[in-house]
Parts: sequence; structure tokens; C-alpha cells
Amino acid sequence: MPDSLHLDGRVAFVSGAGRGAGRAIALALARHGAGGVAVNDFVPERAAAVAGEILALGVPAIAVPADVADHAAIRAALSQAATLGPVTILVNNAGNAGPRDRMGLAPVFWETDPADWDCFLHTNLRGVMNCCHAALPGMVAQQRGRIVTIISDAGRVGEARLAVYAAAKAGAAGFMRSIAREVGRFGITANCVSLSTLEPALEEPERSRFMASERAKDLISRYVIRRFGTPEDVAMMVCFLCSDAAGWISGQTYPVNGGYSFSL
Repeated sequence: MPDSLHLDGRVAFVSGAGRGAGRAIALALARHGAGGVAVNDFVPERAAAVAGEILALGVPAIAVPADVADHAAIRAALSQAATLGPVTILVNNAGNAGPRDRMGLAPVFWETDPADWDCFLHTNLRGVMNCCHAALPGMVAQQRGRIVTIISDAGRVGEARLAVYAAAKAGAAGFMRSIAREVGRFGITANCVSLSTLEPALEEPERSRFMASERAKDLISRYVIRRFGTPEDVAMMVCFLCSDAAGWISGQTYPVNGGYSFSL
């Protein structure tokens, strides 16, 4: 059976791809016909490990470690990625608090320290802008491209004690809509995938303890589909948006959230 999500040998750059959803996205793109995958992460060892997994699938891959908040480093990473071929797929997956790697409920906004805002804004908004700024000239030259940015339902519906993170994700979605208007005439689409809670990446027996906890049960009860999301749930939507099957879709946000929130 033909693969309707086949990517026809296009080269992809995936940020924050060293683990979790980013890793699943990078591997899914490789399995669906990407001609090469550049694996970005701020931890070089994680990027190298995922690049190795992709190479084991018989698909060219390169590790391009960099902090997405560093414009010069991201431009250098995109230049490295181009050794695989013209980069015409960009997945902005890097998120949370970036290299500070700290996530969780903060105090109410008026009790936060402004010094703590930047890690969320730099990774989730400025990082998306940096990657697009570096990747778009090549896509325009090729007259084709797909940009997919991973946001959060915190940015769509709001989340108490995550106000700055929510603002950054909402900003990234607005940025994508503007980019979609700028680049559509060049055969480039720009869309978002909005996530809610994914299954935590824990080793056994810690995972089993967490899944049996009242905290996990309470979280799952908020979803119409009574389970956490998985990285693979995210990866398949991203593959769709990167494929020719989504060639007439741009400027949209697709919730992949188990029914946590609904919208028209």
C-alpha cells in the first residue's frame, strides 16, 4: 500500500529532538521517507543518540546540538544540516524551559521573579523565530517547505501558574499564522500542533507507581480519551502536516490532546 505520508526524500531539521516527542517525530519522519534528518538538542549526547537510531534505519542523519535561543548557533546548525541536502522541513519542537530543563507549576504570576521569565520566552518563542529565520531563505529558494511548531494547550486555553509559558506558546502560534501569510506564495506551509499532557518518560518501577497515583488518575480524568498522550500520537500529526497530503493547509493549529479542550 502506498504511504500517503511519504516525504519524498525531503530533508528535515527537528529541534529538541533528543528525547520525548521530538525523538518520536525525528524517527517518524525518517520512517516516512525523509531523505535526511538533522537532530537538534541542547545536549549533544542526546542528539547523537537519536541520529544514530535514524542511521540504523538506513536514513542519513546528523546531530546538530545547539540552544535554539542562540541565533548564531542555530544558523550554524542549519548550515550543518544542509550537508544532508536542502532543508525543506522544519519542526520547532524545543520547549519547556530550554537548557534550564525546569518545568512545573510556578507561583501565581504576580509572585514570580521576572528573571525566571526569559527561559520560557527564549526557548518557546524566540527559539521558534530563530529557527524559522535561519531555515526560511533556503525554503524560499527551493519554492517548497513545511514548518510545524509544537505549542501547548496552555497557550490555547490558558493555564494557571504557567502564565509566561502560556504566553510564549500563544506567541509562537500567532507567529506561525503570520509566517503562513508571508510564505504561502512560495509553496511553504506553516502550522502548529498543540499538546496537552504526555505520558511521563519514567523508568520502571517509578512509571508504574506514578500511573497508579491519585495525581495521575486526576490528570487522566480530565481527558475525554482516558489516557495520557504518547510521543507517537504527536509524531503522526507532524508527519501528516509535513506531507503532500496537507499541501493546502496553512496557518492552523491542530490540538492533539485527547479531548482536554475543544474548539470550533
